[in-house]
Amino acid sequence: MQEQKDSKQTESSYLEVSPENGIIQIIPRRCPAQTVEDIMEKLENGLADLFSSETYKTYLNTMSKFHNYSLNNTLLIAMQKPDAQLVAGFNAWKKNFGRHVKKGEKGIRILQPAPYKVRYERERTDPNTGKVIIGSDGKPEKETVEIEKPAFRVASVFDISQTEGKELPTLGVEGLTGDIRQYDRFREALAKTCPVAIKYEEIKDGAKGYYNLSEDYIVLQKDMSQMQTVKTLIHEMSHQRLHSKEAMKESGEKKDSRTREVEAESVAYAVCQHYGIDTSEYSFGYIAGWAGSKKMEAVRESLQTIRDTASGMISKIDGFLHEHERVQEKEACADQPVKHSVLARLQVAKEEVKASDVARTIPIRSTAQER
Repeated sequence: MQEQKDSKQTESSYLEVSPENGIIQIIPRRCPAQTVEDIMEKLENGLADLFSSETYKTYLNTMSKFHNYSLNNTLLIAMQKPDAQLVAGFNAWKKNFGRHVKKGEKGIRILQPAPYKVRYERERTDPNTGKVIIGSDGKPEKETVEIEKPAFRVASVFDISQTEGKELPTLGVEGLTGDIRQYDRFREALAKTCPVAIKYEEIKDGAKGYYNLSEDYIVLQKDMSQMQTVKTLIHEMSHQRLHSKEAMKESGEKKDSRTREVEAESVAYAVCQHYGIDTSEYSFGYIAGWAGSKKMEAVRESLQTIRDTASGMISKIDGFLHEHERVQEKEACADQPVKHSVLARLQVAKEEVKASDVARTIPIRSTAQER
């Protein structure tokens, strides 16, 4: 029976990161049968099919909820379960949240780190001079070293809707729905996390706002509604983070106006969606034309930029809101133990599922494609 079991552990494959160029490659290894190739094909097909208006919105919706996830895993979740809210592994739901996966539920397949160690022999060198140490026999001395090689495997996670058991705190941040104190606090969070000055002026050309690239500040039309002010500020902050002189110099590329608008609009949509701000006016009917005019590698780079920028903005805003809530709770319960806030408990849940995510997103290329 043992021989039969071993025969099923055929030359399957893991994803391995090439140390020379950082490209993920499909490397044959002896391991339990996995469907890495299927996942890779699904990712490539999904990326090609992403750029219709509604499909792209679905992806951005997913990204707004899983902003700490890599581009690849966000795409995989969006393709398999676009309405997912919070995901974790089978055992994590049971151990960490007191919930269990419902019978018959199908897992969401994502990529999970699976590093492994290898040993190899090399010539010993002097730590001070870097020169090879020669032994008494006149030959270079040898030493055995162990290194960890990054690799990935396919893993399954389940959405909270696929589980039942102990109730969890409300997911997400409450939407801005008319509470002036909420608007003031949120607008303060935006201002505190914005690295440039924000001015309120009468804009004569009818625009709601703009980012002044040459002088590096944001202008908003004064006396707009609170909701419109917040939405416009998020959009212009996206432009500033993405396309300031410093940001463009760091990226080493000059982007056309169409790409700049796609990136800023996408980031603004994802951030607004994360905080429950109305996004019904957003339309991405132009996205297919933009993607069709670009090479797929350039499209992927823009998606990575959008993901990184939105995640960075959300993390900073969440940090401010969390600190504000913590201070309020401390003041209200000065003589009592401070209870864990909803944001704090949600952060714990996010940290639990981050462990099953790919630590970094790297362009995918199989060895078959390279050939």
